[in-house]
Amino acid sequence: MSYVEVPGAKVPIRMWADPASVEDVAMQQLRNVATLPWIKGLAVMPDVHYGKGATVGSVIAMHGAVCPAAVGVDIGCGMSAVKTSLTANDLPGDLSRLRSKIEQAIPVGRGMHGDPVDPGRVFGFPTGGWDDFWTRFDFVADEVKFRRERATKQMGTLGSGNHFVEFCLDESGAVWLMLHSGSRNIGKELAEYHMGQAQKLPHNQGLIDRDLAVFIADTPQMGAYRNDLFWAQEYAKYNRAIMMGLFQEVVRREFRKAKVTFDPVISCHHNYVAEERYEGMDLLVTRKGAIRAGSGDFGIIPGSMGTGSYIVKGLGNEKSFNSASHGAGRRMSRNAAKKRFSTKDLEEQTRGVECRKDSGVVDEIPGAYKPIEKVIDQQRDLVEVVAKLKQVICVKG
Repeated sequence: MSYVEVPGAKVPIRMWADPASVEDVAMQQLRNVATLPWIKGLAVMPDVHYGKGATVGSVIAMHGAVCPAAVGVDIGCGMSAVKTSLTANDLPGDLSRLRSKIEQAIPVGRGMHGDPVDPGRVFGFPTGGWDDFWTRFDFVADEVKFRRERATKQMGTLGSGNHFVEFCLDESGAVWLMLHSGSRNIGKELAEYHMGQAQKLPHNQGLIDRDLAVFIADTPQMGAYRNDLFWAQEYAKYNRAIMMGLFQEVVRREFRKAKVTFDPVISCHHNYVAEERYEGMDLLVTRKGAIRAGSGDFGIIPGSMGTGSYIVKGLGNEKSFNSASHGAGRRMSRNAAKKRFSTKDLEEQTRGVECRKDSGVVDEIPGAYKPIEKVIDQQRDLVEVVAKLKQVICVKG
């Protein structure tokens, strides 16, 4: 499908979703965003759903301003995936040992490494810029500097919620490694600090929704936010890179005889801000639950823990600000999923996948998400499918 335009106060709302299918609270959020004085465009992805502050699955382009809540609290959250030389024929019948080895290598939930990971010992990790990255931590907000030790030990860890590590097969039987995570607790604390700072500023007092408070260009507050934002986005990128290296090491050890090789890693943020130019204007483009899909850009659009995921290539549609969806998108809240589904439902919906099947992950059950095939079909003018993946192992936080 192409997009549908819904009238907005300052700009039209371009929707790659059926407006009638979008929950009322999410539509109201989108209308609120469209009232912001600095907004130059708003694109809505097919996985759209309600989120704190700004809608998940929204792309907000503003001139001279940025809204911290439109990034979300997990700054730089995103995906990484890599194709391997392994095939389905190389896999053992029982995948529980492999899942256990992955969980031993990559701490999940609130877990962290006992000592910071030495990037020089991580397979394939690009160490250039690493020392400079940590030097720049000295210049982030004073309110989070005391978290340095935890931030170093959480580097290379998964987190919880919808974050995951997966062992997948594509339709040709090739094995892929895939993972989803972001900037861990340090990104969350930086985000919440700056959201609070923005809400205190005089120019935000008359906004229709206080969560939409923005920072204005060429102000000290904007400078401080940009510094911390881009640092946290880099933390998320490094976090995924270290996890992927640890994941690859597990695979190399477990399949030593196969002498596994790997294609280049595909990596993309889906909660972030980028400086981009459209129609001759420099804009700050915020993607919250959306990936960049410029012409030729590789991206990853996952489903749920029991359905397929897609490797895609962007078509460069400027009407969407070169963006596409970040996943299937939830169709019900976590609490609603826990009330509606049981562990028996989880077992049925994840049959054939080596994963947790206990009450702690019922809120991540496939039935709580939109059908990924429909989400992909709704954005055929944004991306083309390169590969369809199906997980055989899913490690959840």
